Amino acid sequence: MDFGTFGGIGLGAIGFGLAAIGGGIGVGLAGLGATGAVARQPEMYSRIFTIFIMSAAMSEALGLLGFVLAFIAM
Repeated sequence: MDFGTFGGIGLGAIGFGLAAIGGGIGVGLAGLGATGAVARQPEMYSRIFTIFIMSAAMSEALGLLGFVLAFIAM
């Protein structure tokens, strides 16, 4: 499939944009869940915080994967 001279750059930019949006939504939902859980069970803060950090890291890793795949598409 031929996208022309700048087609790969456009696809890479779209791919990176979608990856960034996905990572942001993932971290936002993880923060929402952690905040609600701490509001219900304040004594479990340290365990909830650990799970939140792990889920935020996974979400950001997928965002970085999208960034790398966008460069590969270019």
